[in-house]
Amino acid sequence: MALPAPLPPPRRALGTRPQLSDEAAARIRELIMDGRLRPGDHLRLERLAVEFGISVTPVREALKSLRSEGFVVLEPRRGFVVAPLSKRDVQDLFWVQAGIAAELAARATPRIGAAALRELAALHRALERATAARRPDLVEEYDHLFHREINLAADSPKLAWSLGTVARYAPRGLYGRLPGWPALAVRDHARILAALRTGDAQTAATEMRAHIVRAGALLTTHLEHQGMWPTADRPPLSPADSLAHDRPAAPGDPAV
Repeated sequence: MALPAPLPPPRRALGTRPQLSDEAAARIRELIMDGRLRPGDHLRLERLAVEFGISVTPVREALKSLRSEGFVVLEPRRGFVVAPLSKRDVQDLFWVQAGIAAELAARATPRIGAAALRELAALHRALERATAARRPDLVEEYDHLFHREINLAADSPKLAWSLGTVARYAPRGLYGRLPGWPALAVRDHARILAALRTGDAQTAATEMRAHIVRAGALLTTHLEHQGMWPTADRPPLSPADSLAHDRPAAPGDPAV
């Protein structure tokens, strides 16, 4: 399989420290949720650092962060290992995400103004154009902005923060690779926007919930096709097909 490209140069802002660890964590999340890193895979700091084009230190920081989020576990004498992730786990995560997103849509409906509705309509048109142009990267960007506009209108920052925490299990950059997702986003966003325009909070919540659940179903199917949950007729990938190699520690391997 193709190795991930090196991380891009960090964006530097006055008085800020480049957060390479955050970028590394995002990349590892994507590898896990794309099925290229599997539950039980041993994560070698040195190898990941080489593949990402960075030093070992931010990779170690990234893995510590991912441990707190439940993506990896730290096992004695083995180091960091990809945490178990069952099909039910993924379905549960999207069930939670769908519930929070639906509540935010309901709260946003009576609060959203004409300017925000115009912005949502413009984003939806841009989403349609990006889908027609087969630009999944732009589809993801406009999808993100569409949802962000609704979440801001809800004026419920703690609820929005909770949604962002759960949504980390489907990092941006992943949806665009799911067959059928761009068309699903176009169709579902049109329904959500129609409910917001008419001030129907219940329908907005229902459509938002269904949208997230359908996206979760697409991701679950994608992971099944990737062999995330082997069945009798689909053997697991060999270690050679994965970025990680579960081998005993060798002299010179960095400590974790």
